[in-house]
Amino acid sequence: MHKGSCDMTQHGAVLERRKPPRYMYALPNLFTLAAMLTGFSSIILALNGSFAGASAAIFAAIALDSLDGRVARWTNTQSAFGEQMDSLSDMVSFGVAPALIAYQWSLRDLGLWGWIGAFVFCACAAMRLARFNTNTGASKRYFQGLPSPSGAAMIGCYVWALTEVGVARGGDLSGWLAWLTWEHLSWVMLVITLYAGITMISNVPFYSFKAPRSTGRIPYISITIILIVVVAVNINPAITLFFMSMVFGLSGYVTWAWRKLRGAPEDDDAEHPARPA
Repeated sequence: MHKGSCDMTQHGAVLERRKPPRYMYALPNLFTLAAMLTGFSSIILALNGSFAGASAAIFAAIALDSLDGRVARWTNTQSAFGEQMDSLSDMVSFGVAPALIAYQWSLRDLGLWGWIGAFVFCACAAMRLARFNTNTGASKRYFQGLPSPSGAAMIGCYVWALTEVGVARGGDLSGWLAWLTWEHLSWVMLVITLYAGITMISNVPFYSFKAPRSTGRIPYISITIILIVVVAVNINPAITLFFMSMVFGLSGYVTWAWRKLRGAPEDDDAEHPARPA
């Protein structure tokens, strides 16, 4: 009996020693604050008319947002405070910032419709994050609806790609875009903004790229695709990321349609859908 008590005491001491020091809990929150800073910077840049910089800042926020959770798990410093901080940071970077970029870039030229479009996206981002905080079920294979960073990327990529090909806000279009008018581009911006916002709060399944592989084979095809993407991004990041964001933004409906054609149940591999990002 005495020996068992000693073992329990020693086990508790080991667990106590493994508990990270208090200052380590600040590390993942620093990444979260950095993501919020880039989102805030995106807003300031958009207000100052630097739309390419504002769009690039969205992608910096996406990169930082993908790190804070991993850092928390690596250092065993997950906390309820960190989860709430992450949601608030996401609202700034993937809710307010993209909506403001879209509005400042072209939606304001559409009057009330532009105002509504920007607000709908912002409101949908808030609802998605609220669903994130209340949905405890999780699937490693699919997201439930379009992830909020992907929705923000669709808006940022559209603006960044047009800026890259020489389109200035409200300016005349030339070259292969000469057959379009600025009003056309503004309406396309509205469609993308509404599509991204509504799809974020939908139940459409989007592949999460987190599913564990069932075999031990080396994924040569996946590695090749990743290398091609890396090279393409280095050559022309704006255009490459634009096509990538649009393809992924439409992929969920392709998956949904494929399930329907197969006759698979809607909750197939999604009884506990992935928590929204």
